[in-house]
Amino acid sequence: MLEDKDKFFATWSFLTTFPTRKHASESSPQLSMMPLVGLSLGLIFYVMSWLLSSFNPAVAGLFILILWLASTGFLHLDGVADLSDALGAAHGDKTRFLEVLKEPNIGSFAVIALILVILSKLLLLSVLSITEIFAPLLLIPAWARLGAAWWASELPPLHDGLATWLLDAGEANLTAWFITLLILSLLFTPILLLAPIVLWAWKVFLEQKVQGMNGDCLGAGIEVCEVLLLALCCLAL
Repeated sequence: MLEDKDKFFATWSFLTTFPTRKHASESSPQLSMMPLVGLSLGLIFYVMSWLLSSFNPAVAGLFILILWLASTGFLHLDGVADLSDALGAAHGDKTRFLEVLKEPNIGSFAVIALILVILSKLLLLSVLSITEIFAPLLLIPAWARLGAAWWASELPPLHDGLATWLLDAGEANLTAWFITLLILSLLFTPILLLAPIVLWAWKVFLEQKVQGMNGDCLGAGIEVCEVLLLALCCLAL
């Protein structure tokens, strides 16, 4: 049990900016802990949304968005930027794709993608604030991070140098998390029973357009899936 706690806090420390136990650094992050980190983040977003329910919905949506993005240190947005630039500049050339993916500079494709993701989240969070339906915020971060763990376990690495815990992805048993989130979705937000389709669609996208995965692909997938799942929830209102 203590070892599991250390693995959770190591994963929490890697994926979020919130303080954690000092000795968590002695353990490595674990793919199997990513959905639990997502569920924990979702609980924070849910409570924040409830506390802001008396605010103007646009203001509440903005505050939740800032917390959502800051809680990960904008880590996943960096993936959106890098992947967008690489796809936009590669024109089907995998060598060029990998070269651009490694470049530290940001291009026009990245700027456009970041604007779209951030504005989409702001709009969708504001819609949920208007209706005061906050259950999706509890489950969407967990679904997206379960997706990242699944993609890492199924797709080949794009290059050498990936973190060992990503390369050992095949050892992660994610079936229990799929079942758990399906049950929670059925109880609280039935539209999220479609979440596995969204996660599968991103996996197919990576298989066909990228032919593999790295940290940027996983981070971008988390952001894109969160936006799509928020949109599904808003369409179901």
